[in-house]
Amino acid sequence: MSTIRPIIRLIACVAAVAAVGVSAAGAMTYEGGTPPSRATASESTNATLVADLALARASTVKYVTNLQLAKANGYGIITKMIPNMGYHYMNPNVKGFDVRKPAILVYEHHGSSWQLGAIEWVFTSKPATPPIPGAKYGAFGAGCHYKDGTFVPSTTQDACPKTAPQTGAAFNFWHPTLITMHVWLWYPNPTGVFASTNPLVSAFNRG
Repeated sequence: MSTIRPIIRLIACVAAVAAVGVSAAGAMTYEGGTPPSRATASESTNATLVADLALARASTVKYVTNLQLAKANGYGIITKMIPNMGYHYMNPNVKGFDVRKPAILVYEHHGSSWQLGAIEWVFTSKPATPPIPGAKYGAFGAGCHYKDGTFVPSTTQDACPKTAPQTGAAFNFWHPTLITMHVWLWYPNPTGVFASTNPLVSAFNRG
């Protein structure tokens, strides 16, 4: 996708500049005394967030424009295009939380090109301790998923149609209402890295 690759390069440049800034800050001298001996709580939190996002990027860069590899590694479609989000692909073999192994990859689609925009984890209840510093959460209502990505809202599995309405795709699974945590790792989001939706991907809403 012609508009996506420049954005990926821009993100990489911003990350490089930020890294230089951190290095330069470490070399600064302080007037009237020695540098602080330890970071503030806020600085420590920010450092942890930066480190976590770096691990996530290093682990998912192989999927950024390679949906086929994601599929080969166990990610299967669970939703078609959700406006201002994307197509969701889940790996059922990913259990618990590991910043290097997102349970869900959220892709943007245009023509024949696919671009990874966000990674996501889901929880049955809000985590007592944020998995990533500063984490914010959304919610995904209970419903039935089908093999082609069709989603049908349903409060119980018994109410799920045996096959997807209109497409006839086979039933995949049902889930109750879930707590979600998106991380917009590969597409800039002016509303925040943890926002559930992203206005900048609205151009891809038609899939």
